[in-house]
Amino acid sequence: MPTVLRIGSIIFFFTSYDCFEPCHIHIVDGRKECKYWLKEGEIVLLADNNGFSKVELLKLRRIVIENIQLIKKSWDEHCKHTNKKGYKNK
Repeated sequence: MPTVLRIGSIIFFFTSYDCFEPCHIHIVDGRKECKYWLKEGEIVLLADNNGFSKVELLKLRRIVIENIQLIKKSWDEHCKHTNKKGYKNK
């Protein structure tokens, strides 16, 4: 489980089996978890949420946008040997 970023108790990560999906980031804080898709350019879309409030999601999205290059670089480095047939991150 590569951890890309940690801010206090908030962890930004992805897992090895995630490499078969388009680029995204999971975020956990205690029992709360969400997932954001990272599309072409700097488009960040909420994919799933379990427990975060709307205000928290906006703050998390802002953090993802501020760190999007780091997240994408980490993703590409970790997933570079994965065959991603059928997925397009657009």
